[in-house]
Amino acid sequence: MLNLYAQAFDLLARLRASRDGVVSFEYIIVAVCIITAVGVAFGPGNGSVISGALNTGIGYITTAFTTAAG
Repeated sequence: MLNLYAQAFDLLARLRASRDGVVSFEYIIVAVCIITAVGVAFGPGNGSVISGALNTGIGYITTAFTTAAG
């Protein structure tokens, strides 16, 4: 049991001293910000211009494919 405690303590000490984790954490923060911005811009039910334009464009493409196949 003491061996596991020592290993966990050593792991936490190395994690605290390592700077690689800080860079990874910064990338995670940037990714969350980007995902949130995309979710707000393209989210359902908010009536955004971007969402409406995409829905209209997809509708035109679907109609064109249906007309070409028929």
